[in-house]
Amino acid sequence: MRHFLIILFLTTYATTFAQPNEELKYYMRYSFFRGGEATLSIEDTTYNNKPAIHLHLDGNTVGVANMLFEVHDVYESIVNPETFLPYKAIRNIKEGNYRWYNEALFYHDKDSLYSKKSGPKKVAPNTIDFVTAFFFMRNTEYLDQFDGGEEFTIPVYHADEFFMMHVKYLGKTRVKSRLGKKECHIIQPRIDKGKVLNSNEGLKFYITNDEARIPLLLEFDLKVGALKCELYSYKKNGKEQID
Repeated sequence: MRHFLIILFLTTYATTFAQPNEELKYYMRYSFFRGGEATLSIEDTTYNNKPAIHLHLDGNTVGVANMLFEVHDVYESIVNPETFLPYKAIRNIKEGNYRWYNEALFYHDKDSLYSKKSGPKKVAPNTIDFVTAFFFMRNTEYLDQFDGGEEFTIPVYHADEFFMMHVKYLGKTRVKSRLGKKECHIIQPRIDKGKVLNSNEGLKFYITNDEARIPLLLEFDLKVGALKCELYSYKKNGKEQID
């Protein structure tokens, strides 16, 4: 679940297209079995008496998967609505008997952050957390300039560590979804394959090639088969967009 949520984070940010008051819901499926759900919400808020945007991602196991190994992970970020850089990030993890909670405060004018778990840290300019990175991929200024094969890096802080995430753009394809058949951008982040993925390029995600930039589908090439994360509900200002 942790890897699935991390990659889900990487599919939805943009200075021009991230719109408050959105809600996206996903099923996580292995073959015909549903093992988890994830919900992302985007809302207006304030931070230190200034306008801000609240990003909230909640993921959990369901059904048999939940009985075998219960997971409930929550990630939050408060971001500047003009720069889309994070003010604050929260990570609250419950996976079986494992627990992790941390808050990080970002000081972009000093290229640093403060972690409640480990104290102050120096980071690269414009470092973002994983929830904010999720929105980075919706940035049309990047996607519309790519042909296929381009690579770029994102400075990311996650799990109390800083690193540069490498991402590859693979081109476009058409994807069948609950929103109909849509042309989508294909993006492939490189992550540690761990014990789950076949390789560090063992996943892809698909973002609609339109103004909405909706992440429709994620595909995971696992050592035990294929897993898909599929959008089943998309709301704007409380109104469902999927019939």
